[in-house]
Amino acid sequence: MTASQVGRTELSVRNPDSIFVNGAWVTASSTTVADVIDSNDESVYYQVASAGFADMDQAVGAARTAFDDGPWPRMTHAQRAEFMRAMATEMEKRSAALADIWPRESGALYVEATQQGATAANILRYYADQAATYQWEEVIPPTRGGNFGLLVREPVGVVGAIIPWNGPLMLAMYKVAPALISGCTLVLKASLEAPGAAYVIAEAAEAAGLPPGVLNVLAADRDVSEALVRDPRTDKIAFTGSTAAGRRIAALMGEKIGRVTLELGGKSAAIILDDADLESAARSLAASECHLAGQVCASLTRLIVTRSRHDEFVDAVTAAFGAKRVGNAFAETSDIGPLATRAQLDRVQGYVDQGLDRGAVLATGGRRPKELDKGYFFEPTVFGNVDNQSVIAQEEIFGPVLTVIPAKDEDEAIRFANDTIYGLNSAVFTADVDRARHVAGQIRAGTVGHNSYRADFGIAFGGFKQSGVGREGGVEGLHAYLEAKTVVLDDIPERYR
Repeated sequence: MTASQVGRTELSVRNPDSIFVNGAWVTASSTTVADVIDSNDESVYYQVASAGFADMDQAVGAARTAFDDGPWPRMTHAQRAEFMRAMATEMEKRSAALADIWPRESGALYVEATQQGATAANILRYYADQAATYQWEEVIPPTRGGNFGLLVREPVGVVGAIIPWNGPLMLAMYKVAPALISGCTLVLKASLEAPGAAYVIAEAAEAAGLPPGVLNVLAADRDVSEALVRDPRTDKIAFTGSTAAGRRIAALMGEKIGRVTLELGGKSAAIILDDADLESAARSLAASECHLAGQVCASLTRLIVTRSRHDEFVDAVTAAFGAKRVGNAFAETSDIGPLATRAQLDRVQGYVDQGLDRGAVLATGGRRPKELDKGYFFEPTVFGNVDNQSVIAQEEIFGPVLTVIPAKDEDEAIRFANDTIYGLNSAVFTADVDRARHVAGQIRAGTVGHNSYRADFGIAFGGFKQSGVGREGGVEGLHAYLEAKTVVLDDIPERYR
């Protein structure tokens, strides 16, 4: 099956020449359009309106008015939940469109993309259910006078949600859904490389009858995105992307003491202890690195093993990862699809070349497959004998590249795992669950998995150090969209008696 054989009966993005503002599709003030490229064959999939400064101003204004004067923040949580459940149903109806978009824009395998509609719907329903289960108000006896105390959790205000090109739908939904149930209004800013999922979210919001201005959607470049961050009408930014961009957002929001959730880069370590089954560990790590061709911030790409087992483990990883088949994202035979863009292909090749120049041993891969002269494909790549201080061990490559790092012993392996500016994900491979828990307590990362890649948005996801600020997913993901208010009264209001 080729890309041209799936999903092309009609364009999966219905209003690419418009932006969604104040509950309607409107013509962008900017006449600039961006080509959205099919990463499988480098053809133009469609063109999208590249929003300008006036468009962003309009979107933020609509969100601000909807929050200050509109019905959304004044509804009960149960009322908002009904809109969200309707929106979930609309997302499910668009499963075929989402399954077509993600493989073309980002290189995800079609077999994974078919679950996108259901995933988005489940996230919306999960947060809709919090209307009945989350403790939005808590009665707490006052400690400094008064006879009745309340801790009330209220919406933070206008949210700017900025999403990347690799997993735009899920990363958008973990911002949109908790913000909506909390009573916030939003501007959802998509990347120009992969705007399709955000446009489908707008379609679903429109069909569900979300009040005007509650959710506004556009795609824009970095300058216009910065206008969203700088705008004094924006109370909070929720961002997923590079650490460099996150630093810039944090600095700008700091000027107005704005709220931020930053889910940033990673260079995550898997520690393979001496009692681990090397072949099982290799298969697990190779399988997880196939997802999105390694274009995942939480990828376990630093594989740390004791020096005495290094060569055996390199052989095992090479056999497991090198056997993965690279090809069109729609082909049932493909294990790894393309990278998202030409720039990303060049970036990955550049890092591989640096690794070779610095003396790392290339065990497999390292280039674009010879038989695939169209599309942004890259071979599954393994480096052995990698110095933990080298560029390929310290910087985020964002491609199908694994580095095996030898360590003297368990203590040095833990030290190597923590010797990075990042702290997003990690894993410990061992047959001993108590040993796994002990090592997990020493790793400075937002997630530690046992014997597998275990990033879990259902509990909470986020990073230590320069991998971010705050958490997304689960009940923990609600907190960032709420402000805590203390109310102390002289008597008990009737509704609490």
